[in-house]
Amino acid sequence: MKSEYQHLIDLSDYPVAWWNKLIDLGVRIWEDPAKYAHECDGRIMATLFYEPSTRTQMSFQTAMLRLGGRIIGFDNPANSSVSKGETIKDTTKIVSSYSDILVIRHPVEGAAKAASLTADCPVINAGDGGHLHPTQTLTDLLTLKIEKKTLSGLTIGLCGDLINGRTVHSLCKALSMFSGNKFIFISTPELSMPAYIKDIIKANGSTYEEANTLEEAIGRLDVLYMTRIQQERFASREEYLAQKNTYVLDRKKMLLAKKDMIVLHPLPRVDEITVDVDDDKRAMYFTQAKYGVFARMALIMTILNEEKPSETLKGKVYPGVRCGNPRCITNHEEYLPKSFRSSGDETLLECEYCDERKLV
Repeated sequence: MKSEYQHLIDLSDYPVAWWNKLIDLGVRIWEDPAKYAHECDGRIMATLFYEPSTRTQMSFQTAMLRLGGRIIGFDNPANSSVSKGETIKDTTKIVSSYSDILVIRHPVEGAAKAASLTADCPVINAGDGGHLHPTQTLTDLLTLKIEKKTLSGLTIGLCGDLINGRTVHSLCKALSMFSGNKFIFISTPELSMPAYIKDIIKANGSTYEEANTLEEAIGRLDVLYMTRIQQERFASREEYLAQKNTYVLDRKKMLLAKKDMIVLHPLPRVDEITVDVDDDKRAMYFTQAKYGVFARMALIMTILNEEKPSETLKGKVYPGVRCGNPRCITNHEEYLPKSFRSSGDETLLECEYCDERKLV
């Protein structure tokens, strides 16, 4: 299925050369933001945030305002027709007719893909459940480019909630495309990195290993990417409490790290990084959030100025086959075509919306 517009749902939909071009633009904007103050004069961006957000929402809004554009949208679905049962299709169809570009965050996986099928303007995925967060990945890549001067040859530790962490899923997929990168996954067995992400890393020629504690891994890292244990992704508070406070980065652990290691975090922080780490020059998470504005300015400019339609669905519908992921948008909005990818063996299918694999 072809769209008339260029969307950003998953960074993997674009070649690395496109990412590099966008990151280089982000660096130029960071160096001289005033130069780009009128790039989006007369343009309107709609932000549809179906779940709470501070940095991502405000970062997008700031990016558009700094480019000279204007913003509309909502940050609480209870204050919109969504509360009356309106579908993603109808909401995005209407709002996209009022805007030049649409940014959506949604708690259900694959929602951004669903929005792109019928929207009348480009769609940017600002996070879909525990699935993907490509604009956070662009922020992370820009941060690494500026602070580490490279996107290759790095040892990256990812710590915390790796099963639900859409930021780490997107980042692993992206960094595995650059040569010489190695990943160390630091989590409990219950929160370990999904198998499909590990498969992508191997397929792209990168390597990974798993560790149980921060102490055993931190001394080897060039980058430590901390994540919070996401209470909203757990079925019960008891399950959340069983994992909470398992991994906490403090000043004592920082003593074990390299002098030039940097600490990243997509934020918000709860208690996984103690406040005494904030004064360490290697703590880059607040600076990382600032870089997010420049990354999103570059993305908005690129999406609006390039006229290259996206291919939204590349697979096919298999009669009677449904995605087995209860958090997938296709199990919430029945009108959607239930499209799957196949690598040739049609006994193993992959949902195009949430990447869940299914044996048939």
